[in-house]
Amino acid sequence: MLGNRTALFDTRSAKPAPKRADPFYLSTEWRALVAEIIRERGARCEDPCCRYPGHTGMRVFGDHIVELKDGGAPLDKTNVMLRCGSCHTRKTNAERARRMGA
Repeated sequence: MLGNRTALFDTRSAKPAPKRADPFYLSTEWRALVAEIIRERGARCEDPCCRYPGHTGMRVFGDHIVELKDGGAPLDKTNVMLRCGSCHTRKTNAERARRMGA
């Protein structure tokens, strides 16, 4: 069977800017810290609200508990929690909404 070959046409008049990672998160120091944390804690989501607690084999992200914008320590292990993609997105969106006063 052939897959769907119909392309979607973007009709938005105001398109969002492409997402760009903060240069800090591309730094050697940050990547080394996250790799060290994964070695120590294992590659599993540590978020207590995770739908898949303790599940391994998924991609995890190093996420600042207290975000840098809110004064969190950038390279402090105790300020970093490993989260799966859905938990990371949920927490980031909640923090963004809180910051905007929603």
